[in-house]
Amino acid sequence: MTVSRTVCLGFLAVIIVGTILLMMPFSTSNGTWNDPIVALFTSTSAVCVTGLSVVDPGTYFSFWGQFFIALLAQIGGLGYMTTTTFLILLLGRRFDLRQKIAIQQALDRPGMEGSTQIIRSIIATTLIFEITGIFLLLPAFVPKYGWNEGLWLAIFHSINAWNNAGFSLFKDNLIGYQSSFLVVFTITGLIIFGGIGYQVILEAYFWLRDRLCKKPINLLLSLDFKVAVSTTLVLLIFGTIAFFFVELKNPETFGNLSFSDKFLVAWFQSVTPRTAGFNTIDIGKMTNAGLFFTIALMFIGASPGGTGGGIKTTTLRVLTSCTKAILQGKEEVFLYERKIAINLILKAVGVFIGSVTTVIASTILIALTDPELEFIQILFEVVSAFATVGLSTGITGSVSAAAKLTLIVTMYIGRVGVLLLMSAILGDPKPSRIHYPEENLLVG
Repeated sequence: MTVSRTVCLGFLAVIIVGTILLMMPFSTSNGTWNDPIVALFTSTSAVCVTGLSVVDPGTYFSFWGQFFIALLAQIGGLGYMTTTTFLILLLGRRFDLRQKIAIQQALDRPGMEGSTQIIRSIIATTLIFEITGIFLLLPAFVPKYGWNEGLWLAIFHSINAWNNAGFSLFKDNLIGYQSSFLVVFTITGLIIFGGIGYQVILEAYFWLRDRLCKKPINLLLSLDFKVAVSTTLVLLIFGTIAFFFVELKNPETFGNLSFSDKFLVAWFQSVTPRTAGFNTIDIGKMTNAGLFFTIALMFIGASPGGTGGGIKTTTLRVLTSCTKAILQGKEEVFLYERKIAINLILKAVGVFIGSVTTVIASTILIALTDPELEFIQILFEVVSAFATVGLSTGITGSVSAAAKLTLIVTMYIGRVGVLLLMSAILGDPKPSRIHYPEENLLVG
């Protein structure tokens, strides 16, 4: 039982338990047993923090069903190893060497020291941001729905926004709040900070603390921080401008809105493809250019160590830096005056190729099972599932059972990661002392 197999089987176990809970009569609003496919799809979507749904969660599920969805999204956002480690800490037990190694690999840390402190910091960070989101959303929901329902709406949407899950209890998702500055910036803020990675947030906190305390030796920002923050900012700014102009004349999305509302919608649409799944416009009515640009942003996704999916911002930067190095005739890859190790380059290439292969395979399967669907709709749905986004053009509930099972598998692969899943299947690589001769090959 390797670490990769522990993580993969752990996610499967949580999905199965969630499916059983969502099948129970007390989880549905009509008090009857739930459809197994609906329960499995919803549980997988919640654990994989995707947000795709074949039913309306606000009306189909009872309070307990909605509670289980929020709980599964919380577990999925934290990650299996983080959740189990936190439970071990609550029980007062000590870590053995195997658990420390598992935490190190799950969090992608260079060493095993300080694992307990990191887990506690992750839990504390999560609670701080989610509670802050709840208090900010209360003024938007309580006046209209009352304290009981308004509080639950704030809790549910804050959890889903921070964990980049994207489930909403409103029939039109957040379209009814597209002009609300409070809701838009609260939800997008939670999405951005949840997807940028715990390590980046903690590093920013320590950096600000050192600055405010005027310590003589200031903390040097890591390469992870610089790459994640700079890439996120560029994608957010470029995405807002691109969506503003691409959908500007579309009367079904931006065309009939005021300038301020257009800006809010463009900003929200730039943030949400970073694996969140909320929407303030009807995605199915976007132009093909807007849909394809959304697909590109969904495929890139969030940053490592966060609650989002996709190939990650760091993978994108490594691949673009490799392309830049080739064009400049260099044999080494640099980022912010730091050399990128060859094993990281190979890992980035592996993540990209594995992700593209998964998307192509899933798209072909759904195209065979549901030939009446348009290609752009299928590709959009598959990338949304793989990148654990949750945005949809509106076809999720109407696809065949075979297509739903394909999306379930795609969401699972996207959450655990292509390389981690292959490592779980094939086992840990065995070291080899054999070295083969080098030879040139025509490429490009």
